Amino acid sequence: MVSYKDLGLVNSRELFKKAINGGYAIPAFNFNNMEQMQAIIQACVETKSPVILQVSSGARKYANQTILRYMAQGGVEYAKELGCNIPIVLHLDHGDSFELCKSCIEYGFSSVMIDGSSKPYEENVELTRKVVEYAHKYDVTVEGELGVLAGVEDDVKAESHTYTRPEEVEDFVSKTGVDSLAISIGTSHGAYKFKPGQKPEIRLDILHEIEKRIPGFPIVLHGSSSVPQDIVAEINHYGGHLKDSIGIPEDQLREAAKSAVCKINIDSDGRLAMTAAIRKVLVEHPEEFDPRKYLGPARDKLKQLYIHKINNVLGSNDKI
Repeated sequence: MVSYKDLGLVNSRELFKKAINGGYAIPAFNFNNMEQMQAIIQACVETKSPVILQVSSGARKYANQTILRYMAQGGVEYAKELGCNIPIVLHLDHGDSFELCKSCIEYGFSSVMIDGSSKPYEENVELTRKVVEYAHKYDVTVEGELGVLAGVEDDVKAESHTYTRPEEVEDFVSKTGVDSLAISIGTSHGAYKFKPGQKPEIRLDILHEIEKRIPGFPIVLHGSSSVPQDIVAEINHYGGHLKDSIGIPEDQLREAAKSAVCKINIDSDGRLAMTAAIRKVLVEHPEEFDPRKYLGPARDKLKQLYIHKINNVLGSNDKI
């Protein structure tokens, strides 16, 4: 058993309190390699923003659970080296079983998500409560989910979208003891969220109704990438084939971040940014074979994207 506190990490409890009171959201950025980690830490140090480092079950399989733990610890020390001891959470994204959540807690995660949203309501409650009871023994925070987001990202797949029912949230929170709640109000996983001609819209009316029912409780938005069209165009210009993909407008996310939404997950936009930079190098310099020569620019482009998100969408800059 490794305690996250020995790694220099924090859980999300105090960060969420500050975010709700301050009208901003904490960035939750996914990572599974060194360049992503470097970009996240550099961006958050430069903007003086707290951050949630997210690991999906797919990333855990890809990068190895032990390596990821030490990468997170390395991220803490790297931030100090860069001159700013920012609060860093290591969070399991979309855990689908008690066993996975338990394993992550034992490997030093400071926060876990148990996603029972695809199960019948009572099963979701039972599974979530079981994870909470275990996690809280070690002062690890837990995120639950009500409602189903459509889309595909890593191991998370759903064809249809089910909005969170505000009338269920009070019961769910009280029965499970979760520290935060992911809701479904119109966001979706992956890059292919909406097609041109559609009008992506977050159901702020549902969000505000949920806020009334559980005032001051931390709310989480998943699937909140905006799929920047300039980055999509750059990918396609350099040989990619991303067609008819648009995401959640950033102004809607900023509005949500001013409410009880205190954690916003962004993954696909980062993947797109890195892919655009890598394609550009390989097309313009086909003789190149040194991974540093294309992963370096990919890291730099990801950093700039995250600085933009922190300053202009999440509002978490200067909040440490």
